[in-house]
Amino acid sequence: MAAGITASQNGASVTVLEQNDILGKKILSTGNGRCNLTNLNMKTDDYRGDDLEFIQEFLKDFGASDALDFFSSVGIFTKCRGDYVYPLSDQASAVRDALAMELHRLEANVRINCYVEEIRKGKKGFLIFCAGEQSPCRADKVILAAGSKASQVPGSNGSGYVLAERFGHTLSPVVPSLVQLISQKKCFKKLSGIRITAQVSLYVDGKLTARDTGELQLTDYGVSGIPVFQVSRYAAKALDKKQKAAAAIDFIPHLDTAELTGELLRRRSLWKKRTAAELLNTIFPSKLIPVLLSEAGLDKQAWAEKISENQIRKLSEVCKCFTVPVSDTKPFSRAQVCAGGVRTDEVCPHTMESKLVKGLYITGELLDVDGICGGYNLHFAWGSGIKAGKHAAGKK
Repeated sequence: MAAGITASQNGASVTVLEQNDILGKKILSTGNGRCNLTNLNMKTDDYRGDDLEFIQEFLKDFGASDALDFFSSVGIFTKCRGDYVYPLSDQASAVRDALAMELHRLEANVRINCYVEEIRKGKKGFLIFCAGEQSPCRADKVILAAGSKASQVPGSNGSGYVLAERFGHTLSPVVPSLVQLISQKKCFKKLSGIRITAQVSLYVDGKLTARDTGELQLTDYGVSGIPVFQVSRYAAKALDKKQKAAAAIDFIPHLDTAELTGELLRRRSLWKKRTAAELLNTIFPSKLIPVLLSEAGLDKQAWAEKISENQIRKLSEVCKCFTVPVSDTKPFSRAQVCAGGVRTDEVCPHTMESKLVKGLYITGELLDVDGICGGYNLHFAWGSGIKAGKHAAGKK
């Protein structure tokens, strides 16, 4: 939609081929229905992929201010929560509607329920073949803005990857990202429903790969929540390569191990006739306490005065580093985005034009670019579409 609007604004005759029954259906689920449009603190380090130099070049000429200018041009008022930018209405549907109305105002030809099966490059542009149609569409330029496999929205089937590959583009392996992690650890059946501020560290073959802190959600299948989403792409990539992935959870990140040990020793000294479970009362959720004690080899009914200093130290270590082997991620349908995609060294970061096929542009999640939570992925979607639309229309 951003590509079509920008190309139309710059004088091009635009046709949008949409395989769903409405445009922008995927927007409706972004930001928990509020649509986190962009982030005022936009940095290269907030993105991941095999080629961060591509992102660095991309951000040089499309930052947060450029995104805000675009939103303003289509009538979207915005507000901020810290660095996070949302529509003033707090409704993702308002963003979708504004983009659709702008395409209509610009008299773009929007065709819904139109599934593109094949695109051929000819001497004079492209032929686009759609399912159930006898005659192909003709175009001077083609922008692939098909999204990825992520999301439960119909049409998120990765068809854009196939179209790109047919033009000779290569893919970095595509895996779910910003997604929940699954573990076979049996204790999670007992922990389901717990929400706690924690630090999550992701290890691949024993090496620390990523770390984040925030509200963690413990579920019957494993772990969820923002800090899990932020490190999940590294787990998914590792599992795809048959490597071992494990998360280490620090359930009390504001204290170091020595400080926690000191507090538990103080409690043991004061409350000798309390049980081991009662020593942890008010520090951790009640459902978590017996699991932590079991992991440390302690009986929850053991008297405090009977617990040795070494056992206290062991318990502190468990609370600070609760190991969770990761066996899988939730599927693409549960992921917010994908990691992997068309290799970015095959695409120009300033125009989104393919380096292999002149007149072909590749945008958004089709590319091997994924960001952390906080508006970064939508920013790249808008920005890459706007760049492609502008350049395809012949503007520099």
